[in-house]
Amino acid sequence: MRSAAAPALFVPVVLRDLRLAARRRSEVLLPLAFFAVAVTLFPLGVGPEPQTLRQIAPGVVWVCALLAAMLSVTQLYAGDHADGSLEQMLLSGASPLALAAAKALAHWLLTGAPLVLVSPVFGLAFGLDARAIGALAAALALGTPILSLLGGLGAALTLGLRGGAVLLILLVVPLCIPALIFGTGAVGAVEAGLSAEAHYSLLAALLIFTTLFGPWGTAAALSIAVE
Repeated sequence: MRSAAAPALFVPVVLRDLRLAARRRSEVLLPLAFFAVAVTLFPLGVGPEPQTLRQIAPGVVWVCALLAAMLSVTQLYAGDHADGSLEQMLLSGASPLALAAAKALAHWLLTGAPLVLVSPVFGLAFGLDARAIGALAAALALGTPILSLLGGLGAALTLGLRGGAVLLILLVVPLCIPALIFGTGAVGAVEAGLSAEAHYSLLAALLIFTTLFGPWGTAAALSIAVE
């Protein structure tokens, strides 16, 4: 029954989350506004020296993207858990795996994809050339889904716990550090005139690994949380 319900559940959950986000625009725009403000404050803090800005640009963008993702993922399951809809979906025979995958995709569409789209603007603000901006956008396109998948796992593990948001950050941020390292390394390699293929390959491997195993862990945590 659950295997048959999985494909039928995936798309409706994604569309439902997107419709709910359209009604709560302030909550959706908050992580994006945080990202924009945090990134633009760094040049003011470190000074306008072009070489320094180019050197710190990849790390600044990636750290701000990570923090923006953590800011939004804390409420990924909290609302559904509070109003009982999460329990109803799971008790109806819906697949927890499909639910976890759908929630992660919806989170990426609302948070990760916009960050990828606006990253060239901030790359220009930091003085990056076209190749480095392309590398930054490509690395974010591979890396931000990892943040959504791991964030969903953390949100499920801390669901219903007091102080869950702080615990979520402590659990998830260390797991996201490899993606941050390889993402910034890709831009640094391009800036140095080297190939970034190794960094892309490692990011792709991390994405495949988290896509295969992240939703399974999230599904298990959700099943435990509603028992």
